[in-house]
Amino acid sequence: MHPVVRLFSIGVVFLATCVAWMVLGGVTHERNNQQLHALRGKVTELWGSPQEQRAPELAFRWTTEETETSWEETQDGSRKAVTRVVVRTHEKLMSPSKSTIAVDLDLDMRRKGLMWYPLYDVDFEGGWSYRHGEPQDGELVVTFPFPTQDGIYDDFRLVVDGVDRARELVPEAGAVSWSVAVEPGQEVTIGAGYRSRGMTEWRYVPSSGVANIENFSLAMTTDFADIDFPAQTMSPSDKSRNGPGWTLRWDFDQVITGFGVGMVMPERIQPGELAAELAFSAPVSLLFFFLVIFALATLRGIELHPINYMFLAGAFFAFHLLFAYSADHLPVSAAFGLSSVVSVALVVSYLRLVVSPRFAFLEAAGAQMVYLVGFSLAHFWDGYTGLTVTALSIITLFLLMQWTGRIKWSEVLSRPPDPVAPRQAA
Repeated sequence: MHPVVRLFSIGVVFLATCVAWMVLGGVTHERNNQQLHALRGKVTELWGSPQEQRAPELAFRWTTEETETSWEETQDGSRKAVTRVVVRTHEKLMSPSKSTIAVDLDLDMRRKGLMWYPLYDVDFEGGWSYRHGEPQDGELVVTFPFPTQDGIYDDFRLVVDGVDRARELVPEAGAVSWSVAVEPGQEVTIGAGYRSRGMTEWRYVPSSGVANIENFSLAMTTDFADIDFPAQTMSPSDKSRNGPGWTLRWDFDQVITGFGVGMVMPERIQPGELAAELAFSAPVSLLFFFLVIFALATLRGIELHPINYMFLAGAFFAFHLLFAYSADHLPVSAAFGLSSVVSVALVVSYLRLVVSPRFAFLEAAGAQMVYLVGFSLAHFWDGYTGLTVTALSIITLFLLMQWTGRIKWSEVLSRPPDPVAPRQAA
C-alpha cells in the first residue's frame, strides 16, 4: 500500500472512531439527564430538598381607641352628629436583639444509577431574644417558618419564655405561630430546635432583605472536610478542624447585611458526567497514540496496515464503552480500573501477534497507559484537566520532533510499497 493511501486510510479509521465516540458521549449524556430528572424527585421525597431556615418573624400588635364623628340623617330630614369609639389594630415588624444558633451537619452520600446525591442530616438549635422597646402594651406574635413545607422535623420544639409550646401548635402554610403579651421593657426569649434532612445545601437567613443584625452568633459543625459556601452568604469569622470535619463560627456584634449563612455539601464525581466527558475528549488521546505508533513503526521499519489501526481504535473505544455501562453498577474507581485493564489487554495481545511481544508490552502498552489511561485520569482532577492534557501534548510533540527529526518525509511518503511487507520487526 502506498504511504499516502495508508495515511488517508488511517485518517478514515480515526474519523469513524471519533463519530462513534460522539454518539456514545451523546447517549451517555442523555442517559444521565434522564436519570437526573427521574430519580431526583424520588430522592427528594425520601430525603428532602435544599433547606433554607429563616429567622422567626416577630410582629408587635397593639390597639388604639379613636373617636370618630359622622353625620346621619334623621326621620324628619335633619342631620345630627354621631360620635363613635373605633378600636384600631396596629402591627409593626420587629427584630431580635440577640441570636444564638447551633447547627450540626452530617453528610450522607447516596447513589442511584449514574448519579451521586449529596444528602445530609441537620440538627438545628436556635435561640433568640427580644426586648420590647415600644411605649405601648400589646402582644408579640412569634412566627417560626420551617425550611420547606414538605420536610420532616423530628423532635420539634418551640420554647417561648421557657415553656415548650410545640404540642399546642398547628402548622399553617409551612409555619407555626404563638402570641405572648408584652409591656415596655419586657424581654421575651424564644427557642426552637429540630432534626431534619435535606440535599445539596443548607442556609440560615437572619432577615428578609438588608437589615441591622445585632448580637448574632452561629456555630456550625460538619463531619466532612471539603467545605464551600453558597452564593450570597457570609464567610465565617473563625474556623477550626474538628476531627474529620470543621467547626465554623459567625460572630457579629452589629452588622448591616442582606446575606445569610450557608454550607454547600461536597459532591463526588458523577459517573454519568465523567463517562460522557471521557467519550467526548477521547479523540485527543487516540490521535496522540496513533502519532506515536506511526512514528515508532516508521523508525523501525514496521508496516502496520490501516486494518491494524482499526482494531487498535476499537480497543480504545472498548475502554469508554465498558466504562459508560459499568459505572452505574460499580464504584467509579473499579469501573475505571476494569476498563483500563480490558483495553490495554486488547492492544497488547493484538500487537503481540501483529508485530512482536517487545513492541506490544513496552512501546504500545506504555503509550496506551499515557494517552488513554493518563488522559482519562486527568478528568478526575477538577480544574487541572486542561493543564494536564496540555502538558502531555507538549511532551508528546517534543518526543515526536526528536524521534522524527532526521526522517526524510518526502522520501518516505513517495516510496512505493515493498513487494513483501514484513510481518514482524526485531
